[in-house]
Amino acid sequence: MMGGFAAFLGRQQKAILFLMASLALAGAVGALSLPVGLFPRTSFPRVRINIDSGARPAHEMMLQVTQPVEQALRAIPGVRGVRSTTSRGSMQAFIDFDWGTNMRAATLEVDAALAQQLPDLPKGTRYVVRRMDPTVFPIIAYALISHSISEAELRTIARYRIVPVLERIPGVAKIGVQGGDTPEVHVIVDPAKLAAMHVTLASVEQAVSRSNVLASVGRLADHDSLYLVVQQNTLRTMAQVRRIVVGGGPDGVVRLGQVARVEMGRVPRYDRVSENDHRAVTLQVFQQPSGNAVQVDAAVRRALAAYETRLPAGVRLVKWYDQSTLVTAAAGSVRDAIAIGVVLAGLVLIGFLRSWRVTLIALLVLPASMATAVLILTLLGMSFNIMTLGGLAAAVGLVIDDAIVMIEHVARRAGRAGGIAARGAVLAAAEEFLAPLAGSSLATLIVFVPLAFLSGVTGAFFKALSITMASTLVASWLFSAFAVPVLARWLIDFDKWHDPVAGGGARESLLARAHGWLLDLVVARPAWLLVALIPFVLAGAYAYAVVPTGFMPRMDEGGFVINYQARPGTSLAEGAREIRQVGDILRADPAVATWSTRLGAGLGGDLNEPYQGDIFVQLRPLGQRAPIWTVMDRVRRRIIDRVPGIDFDESQLMSDLLGDLVSQPEPIEIELHGDPARLDETAKRVAAAIGRIPGVVGVQDGVVIAGDSIDIHVDPAKAAMFGFDPAAVERMVATALRGSVVTALPGQERFTGVRLELPRDAFAQTGDLLRLPLAAPSGALVPLGAIATLRTVSGRPEIDRDNLRQIVAVTGRISGGGISAAIASVRRVLARPGLLPPGMSYRLGGLYRQQQKAFIGLARVFVAAVLAEFVLLLFLYRSFVIAGAIVATALLSSLAVFIGLDLSGVALNITALMGMTMIVGLATEMAIFYISEFRSLAGYQDRREALVVASRNRLRPIAMTTLAAILTLLPLALGIGQGSGMQQPLAIAVISGFVVAFPLVLFGLPALLRLVLRGPEP
Repeated sequence: MMGGFAAFLGRQQKAILFLMASLALAGAVGALSLPVGLFPRTSFPRVRINIDSGARPAHEMMLQVTQPVEQALRAIPGVRGVRSTTSRGSMQAFIDFDWGTNMRAATLEVDAALAQQLPDLPKGTRYVVRRMDPTVFPIIAYALISHSISEAELRTIARYRIVPVLERIPGVAKIGVQGGDTPEVHVIVDPAKLAAMHVTLASVEQAVSRSNVLASVGRLADHDSLYLVVQQNTLRTMAQVRRIVVGGGPDGVVRLGQVARVEMGRVPRYDRVSENDHRAVTLQVFQQPSGNAVQVDAAVRRALAAYETRLPAGVRLVKWYDQSTLVTAAAGSVRDAIAIGVVLAGLVLIGFLRSWRVTLIALLVLPASMATAVLILTLLGMSFNIMTLGGLAAAVGLVIDDAIVMIEHVARRAGRAGGIAARGAVLAAAEEFLAPLAGSSLATLIVFVPLAFLSGVTGAFFKALSITMASTLVASWLFSAFAVPVLARWLIDFDKWHDPVAGGGARESLLARAHGWLLDLVVARPAWLLVALIPFVLAGAYAYAVVPTGFMPRMDEGGFVINYQARPGTSLAEGAREIRQVGDILRADPAVATWSTRLGAGLGGDLNEPYQGDIFVQLRPLGQRAPIWTVMDRVRRRIIDRVPGIDFDESQLMSDLLGDLVSQPEPIEIELHGDPARLDETAKRVAAAIGRIPGVVGVQDGVVIAGDSIDIHVDPAKAAMFGFDPAAVERMVATALRGSVVTALPGQERFTGVRLELPRDAFAQTGDLLRLPLAAPSGALVPLGAIATLRTVSGRPEIDRDNLRQIVAVTGRISGGGISAAIASVRRVLARPGLLPPGMSYRLGGLYRQQQKAFIGLARVFVAAVLAEFVLLLFLYRSFVIAGAIVATALLSSLAVFIGLDLSGVALNITALMGMTMIVGLATEMAIFYISEFRSLAGYQDRREALVVASRNRLRPIAMTTLAAILTLLPLALGIGQGSGMQQPLAIAVISGFVVAFPLVLFGLPALLRLVLRGPEP
């Protein structure tokens, strides 16, 4: 007679199948609307501010701007740290908050604090506040290139034609434009003609600005109408600019054209952007936080394809960066994992059960569970990203387990009967197996609970992974418990198919005979188990000691960034020449598809001097080149050999972006603090010392020089004799060197600035400044040297501060080794006598600090998972002995993770530790299947016999699930596909644990229980 659960399945078969099908269909539909991005939707607790305050020296900038701003920021509730960089006339700061802070409110508080401080800062100070999240970086970038039209025309096309088309696309936040020239009208004043006409530069500036007037002056009522009165003196053409009256007297008026040359020019630039060494204008697409990167990319491609027909001849668009390719690759890995998982699991099921109908039932659970998991992600407001997609791919090997063990148990119970009896046995078998299935699934799910308490970037990322995997496992349990028995009753013809075990299958008999022989040997001499485990434990301890460590997994992203700087003070032209040498190296490399260069600017909005910049290198598809690490090492060696004039470091973009979002992106960061006068000297010694450590590359001493300057000192007494004061001299010299934008001409698409300046060819050398003619109020021309002196000042370094304390950060990257080993070498070098002067100390930061926080957090999660499993086992079996034996089996299985990582050459990182935690649950799940069978047999069999029979009965389902899981995780473990690298360590860890858990549960656990279960069970 059927029990309650079996009777429920029998009554509600149609409703169950309809509900399960609806869940799967709803998940498939939900996948179409789920947002897509590179990172999980996470509120990173960091705010960036950029402050511009003219061109004052770094030290004065620090005293007048940085210090008061830092003090105001530190007073904001919840601020954990403030780190700033002060350069000549500019300051950038990162404000860190605690994880979980409401960052919208925190950003507003930062803005309010700066607004309150602004009146006390130097006049003209401007600031920008930006919350740090993945959307601060572009997701797609194109370059506009032409050999036939000017850069000004290219920028006009980009800014006023293409940008409006792209900004209308749903999901696009903004379009950034870099490079190209901005046209403006140049009024080049002749100082000699000014003097001859008795006109001063100040009067010319005033006349031009006051001649361009468009203003409402009032209203006038005339009879029944009311008119708006507008003064209309708008300048629209250069001819009108030339006719501006700048002076007058008895001899008539003086027009601008009589004292100046008016012509078209461009806004002065101190940056340069190129694509494959060709001057270019770049378009960077920024995504809305709720946008879908893949859909945005497709919409942008369609929009640009439609617009390309309107581009002038010789102009072309080149895509040089696409973040969505990583997400697409990860989605492809999920698709491939599901397909491969279905095929391999099907082969396993066919091999053991020899029925395509039985196999079909189990395989239907896989896509249905995945779709239902996507539905759960949709309801939770999550997105498709590298972590959720990786979780789906990694869960394929685990999802199939529940279906396999349920269908195997049903087959074993019902497959030995026939006809109506077999159909009744199906539901009875499902009810019988419900408790072990629920307990085993709970054992796997419970390890994900402690992850909810992780903080930092590890918690942000792995909460998404754990929720995804837990969702798939819950869905798998629902389908296995409810749908599999119903489908088995409907689809399997038990008159034609019987359990192969009953028929004595040759292959399975061989497996059973080998298992039985070894099991009898181990159970008869259980002490031998301890002897056999000693080499395994020693191997695990050795692997733990030698396996390299990392932070995030290595993943081939298909492109990398070269951050570089030339010698401080290098001109833009000379810097461009050196970078062209790097371009020659990239052009000759067969793996490089294209590269985009910025000089004096940065992809992520970094604070850059004109001699600094970055290069983004896009590689060819993975099948057409070597792995990215090989390419990066090759390019690095060639740059060192052929371009000695630049310092640089390389990184893949995702790790670089992640570092910017949470900390410094470099794995090695040595924060030196002590006497400010000795910081720079010490930093250079430290950088030279750690640069000699094998495997440490891209070392930067952290001393960034702003370039040389020329100080002009005006003698007030001499200036007064000619009718000048220092402020008047400053205006005239500024106009001579950089010009002064005094007004703007309206156009069809934009306003064109009018810049007043002196002839540029008059200042070919620094000494020419002393001959700069200044027009005195009397009409005389006075050379600058008559009232001022010049002094060349060597470049001053940028000032870095961390929580109100001045520091210098020496940074480096690691090639071919682990973080922990490299840091150990760094510590030994820093401990050398004399390297650090008295009073100088250091702190290690960068990704190493993030790694240590993550490892400590995951170690706590591991301990919590073990304790949770122990408590669960006590509830299930009410026996400390059985619970302890199972936990010991799980811990020994997790030790295999270190061996697997060492053999595969993969570093121990946060993903591998996640896999190690999962093994505790998976090994416990496997043991629960065995213990449940043992306890059901122990009620009427001898304990020794029950231990042996239980192992024999569970041999086939455990072998099937282990083999299916290993085979389905194998593509991830082998790193097949561009998006699989993120989950490769997890897959290796899980496979390693499965390989060891299989014999431990089937042989070790019976032997261990034979030793410890002496008296009656509690």
